[in-house]
Amino acid sequence: MAKNKKFEVIGSEVSFFHEGTEDYISLTDLAKHKNAEHTGVVIAHWLSTRYTVEFMGIWERVNNPNFNVTGFSYIRNESGSNGYVLSAKQWIEKTKAIGITSKAGRYGGTYAHKDIAFEFATWISPELKFYLIKEFQRLKEAEHKQLGWDVRRQLTKINYSIHTDAIKENLIPPTLTKQQISFVYASEADLLNVALFGKTAKEWRDENAGKKGNIRDYANVSQLVCLANLETLNAHFIQESLTTAERLKLLNRTAIKQMNLLLADTRMRSLEGGEDA
Repeated sequence: MAKNKKFEVIGSEVSFFHEGTEDYISLTDLAKHKNAEHTGVVIAHWLSTRYTVEFMGIWERVNNPNFNVTGFSYIRNESGSNGYVLSAKQWIEKTKAIGITSKAGRYGGTYAHKDIAFEFATWISPELKFYLIKEFQRLKEAEHKQLGWDVRRQLTKINYSIHTDAIKENLIPPTLTKQQISFVYASEADLLNVALFGKTAKEWRDENAGKKGNIRDYANVSQLVCLANLETLNAHFIQESLTTAERLKLLNRTAIKQMNLLLADTRMRSLEGGEDA
């Protein structure tokens, strides 16, 4: 089962995990807002109501092709009657439900698909539901921004490999020493630095003596996207046997054109804003 993560709702931590593309939130953690010592009882009382059973049945019929309708019908007939109590374990066993699940271990407890968890929070209190939805949406937005950064990082790594392979195959004779090879790679990296940033790595370090890292560590999203494109383009130019001067001129011209397009793109401006979030 997927690894748990946490977020905070009204001062309390709430666990959740991803199952494929779906999110499951801890009902056990949410139940603590009603009775911290008897969370299982809180969940069972909620499950036992006729309204909850009807809602759960609809959710399972829509999302679960293996839903046991016969077992559900029996539960629905019993729900709401005096003294009837339905535990999460009984619901899962009798209906083969997938909307609710149990986890053992450190973050053990009863978890439910976010659709169901939101409904459970409504039963506990409108305030809990409001802040649960608000904080969960904020969390998902942050995850999407991080995913975007991860994709861009991977794209940069892939293009970097294409670039270095082209250097290795076309610019490095087999008799060069390791130090000489490193110099060739650094020279080609600086070619891209000059084309995009207008300066070499050393020139940037001289101008920014108090900063850690290198010129690319301080690049914004648009510059990273452009740099990835320039690496691929330079690899092609190297294979076409263009001179360093010819490549620098073409790369700089491309960088200017692409940066103008990227900076004018509203989607890129949105990503730039997420960078500082």
